Amino acid sequence: MALLFMTVMAYHWVLMHGAREGWPVVGSMARLAVQDEQAQRERFMRANIDAMARKLGDMQARVLQLESLGERVRGLAGLPASEVQSLPGRGGMLVAGRPLGLDELNAALDDLVAITGRRTDLMTVAESRLFDQHIRKHLIPTQVPVRDTAVGSPFGWRIDPFTGQSALHTGLDFSAGTGTPIVAAAGGVVIAQEYHPAYGNMVEIDHGSQLVTRYAHASKTLVKAGDIVRRGQKIAEVGSTGRSTGPHLHFEVWVQGVPQDPQKFLFAGEPAPMPHALTGRAAIGHLAHR
Repeated sequence: MALLFMTVMAYHWVLMHGAREGWPVVGSMARLAVQDEQAQRERFMRANIDAMARKLGDMQARVLQLESLGERVRGLAGLPASEVQSLPGRGGMLVAGRPLGLDELNAALDDLVAITGRRTDLMTVAESRLFDQHIRKHLIPTQVPVRDTAVGSPFGWRIDPFTGQSALHTGLDFSAGTGTPIVAAAGGVVIAQEYHPAYGNMVEIDHGSQLVTRYAHASKTLVKAGDIVRRGQKIAEVGSTGRSTGPHLHFEVWVQGVPQDPQKFLFAGEPAPMPHALTGRAAIGHLAHR
């Protein structure tokens, strides 16, 4: 053990003394040691940079997939192409080039961050648009309020059954037996649940965008003002209360305070049309009916 210790100490002394004295052999050994350490450090850095470059390539491929998905979502959401900044197409034959440097890698990462930020913005806008479309779809009265029944008097001018005179019928009648369930034609908020001399027991639902549905002549109402109802939810039962000749549902659709033909909604499922103002004879008939 003592001999080994003395050998190490002697080797250390020779190296230190040789370095101070400038012995060529010792200087070469020191330079080789430093160069080897630098080479190892460079190989380690290159290996890490190459690994990061491969991950960057994978991320760029995923961004291209995200771009394709974004285009499909944009189409579903109805966003015009002019509102979306698309990525340029990429591809072609692979030609090997020099390895990426650290600065180039950082620049590519910055570009990728910017691109993903734009894609995130697109997805956020598209999600908002799709959600809005989904909500609007469920707030448009396309659900027939009484199932498996015949349609009676349609919307429009008719001979009033009580006066025998021409009058505007502002809704759609569904003939059904007393107690038949009445369901909400769309989701919304109940704004009225009351007895009206002409409409009898009635319910009014606000669906937003100044669109209101009315359900009249019910024998029983099952909701109250302020309730939130969903599409297809039972809200009342058919009856013959108010100004009625027999059990039926009188169903009305109002847009911006103007009555519309419910069949435009129930049997077409189209977005709400612009209201047509009542003038002259139509207005007089409408006021008389109310």
